Amino acid sequence: MIFRAVGDRRPYPEHDLSPRQWSQVPPRQVRLAELVTTKRTLDLEALLAEDSTFYGDLFAHVVQWRGTLYLEDGLHRALRAALHQRQVLHARVLVLDEEPTA
Repeated sequence: MIFRAVGDRRPYPEHDLSPRQWSQVPPRQVRLAELVTTKRTLDLEALLAEDSTFYGDLFAHVVQWRGTLYLEDGLHRALRAALHQRQVLHARVLVLDEEPTA
């Protein structure tokens, strides 16, 4: 199994981070086997494109919610890592372990 689980939605609260705010989250290594995906499908073109990270962040985006790591953005990067038999992925991890206050 590549991932801990395959999900089809984001179970955590909306965080509204902009790309600029994501860039302030320092990247770290995350084991693929600890990730739960938030998408069931992947655009094969995104997986195979040589410049798939040219316009976006170089790192995947992961949200930690209630002790679980959810892969929010970067499914194609994670699958590429798995295809190259790597067990870890460099990702920006946003910790949302507390409910946001209104």
